[in-house]
Amino acid sequence: METTASALFGILIAVFALWFLVWFVFLLPYRMAIERNREGTAWVLVSLFGSPFLAIFLLLVLGYRTG
Repeated sequence: METTASALFGILIAVFALWFLVWFVFLLPYRMAIERNREGTAWVLVSLFGSPFLAIFLLLVLGYRTG
């Protein structure tokens, strides 16, 4: 019984970790870019090939684009 509970807990942790990774690498930069009137797909690519920290930092520093 203890092994089943441990296995279910491990699966739950793995699913949460995967969800967080998808959110942090794809969804957060995309939503931040769209909010700031920037191209979301391009910023997801920056997040993938650079780093999510770089994409988020640059979006915060560059701010909102008007026009």
